[in-house]
Amino acid sequence: MFSFLVSLSCATIISDYCVGDLSQPDGPAGYPCKDPAKVTVDDFVYSGLRVAASSANPFKFGANNATVTQFPGLNGMDISITRADLDVGGVVPLHTHRVAELIIIIQGTVIGGFIDTKNTAYYKTLSKGDIMIFPPTLLHFQINVGSTPVLAYATFASENPGFQAVDLALFRSSLPSELIEKVTLLDDAQINKLKKLLGGTN
Repeated sequence: MFSFLVSLSCATIISDYCVGDLSQPDGPAGYPCKDPAKVTVDDFVYSGLRVAASSANPFKFGANNATVTQFPGLNGMDISITRADLDVGGVVPLHTHRVAELIIIIQGTVIGGFIDTKNTAYYKTLSKGDIMIFPPTLLHFQINVGSTPVLAYATFASENPGFQAVDLALFRSSLPSELIEKVTLLDDAQINKLKKLLGGTN
């Protein structure tokens, strides 16, 4: 009887949601819960995907994210979404996330692909209405191969999936050029050109 009462007592403290309190530090388990008395319907609605992000960059690609840092209602929900806009010739460069990504093409034509840990490349041309899954942590990309801009949405199995692009990790970081030469086999002139283009130092 006692164990039943204990389990019943514990069950009553389980909440339907934990809107993230973005004024507190984020941790491995997410943000602490916002005071329930201060939760409003606006914590569960996000309008930031209505417009395209700027694609004024060398990749001609922009992304508007709806992750927990923009949309606190996602805290603890293990889901998020990104709007991706690619100009003609635009590229989402080789990158990785901590979790799986599912992309749907809304308009335009892309080649989407990923490379597995056996160095096998899987890629295909995707058109309006097509979807593709990219497994967790594997390097993947999208390239606009059509004559019109691309609009796509990507969903993730995390409210904070992370994003690391290979080019940015190498050439926008402070990693010294001599180390990049050794790990990429690029020469100093190529590395300096890419660092200048992407904003790296050293």
